[in-house]
Amino acid sequence: MTNPLHASYYADHALQATVSIVENRQVARDTFQLRFDCPDLARRVLPGQFLMLRISGATDPLIGRPLALYDTVLDADGTPRGVDVMYLVKGNLTTNLCRLQTGQRLDIWGPLGNGFADPAAKHLIMVAGGIGQTPMLALARERMGLRSFGDPGRSVPQAERVTFCYGARSADYLAGVDDFQQTGAEVCLATDDGSLGHRGLVTDLLCEILDAEEADTEVVCCGPEPMMKAVSELAIERGVPCQVSLETPMACGIGICFTCVAKVACGATWDYQRTCVEGPVFDARRLVWE
Repeated sequence: MTNPLHASYYADHALQATVSIVENRQVARDTFQLRFDCPDLARRVLPGQFLMLRISGATDPLIGRPLALYDTVLDADGTPRGVDVMYLVKGNLTTNLCRLQTGQRLDIWGPLGNGFADPAAKHLIMVAGGIGQTPMLALARERMGLRSFGDPGRSVPQAERVTFCYGARSADYLAGVDDFQQTGAEVCLATDDGSLGHRGLVTDLLCEILDAEEADTEVVCCGPEPMMKAVSELAIERGVPCQVSLETPMACGIGICFTCVAKVACGATWDYQRTCVEGPVFDARRLVWE
């Protein structure tokens, strides 16, 4: 029987649709939150999965951009109808995307990727850097028993405690902090310049928590590669399970082009695996960092 969480299942059965923008608003420096209606996608997508997006009718750039699920939007009856994603204005596509208005059209395909594995620990620590908070909100909602995701809605063990550690260059780059606070998660912030929260690295916060923590803890992280490597090493040193959501650039999103490969341990050696299909979420113990 095909495991519905296996990424190849979603690549083979991904929805393709042209959707209309409901909202496209700036939420932090160079950071926008985009909402569109797509009930079929909203009903199926899981925390940690992503979709590919391109501007309808545009040829520059020709390829799409991977964007992680931030959250789903429910209608008055509690049925998933819309999808929220968040993006950093950095390249050609996102520079054009941030100028689009309500009602303009996008081409999307998804859900894609494997998403976060079913967790079991009582304390979930989410570590994000830069724009890496984007896959974390849906996971926080799910683990705190506030929302069910998937079709049919999956049931996962509820965490007794959820901690969100979020770092950025300065306070004006921190996006969605209010959303995480509203879930009831413990929010710990770090900025390089000390403009908000701890002055220093987000890994400093993780060290403090892990050093004071008892057993039955797990870590998930997403952000710049040096940060994810450091988080992985801290977790592995302490014997704490850690899932890493890679931000590897992609072209197709469905495993055809092999542009998004990552080094993954396979027994005594390693092999390349596609972030869009075998990932984007990997067990930190299996990743071979450069």
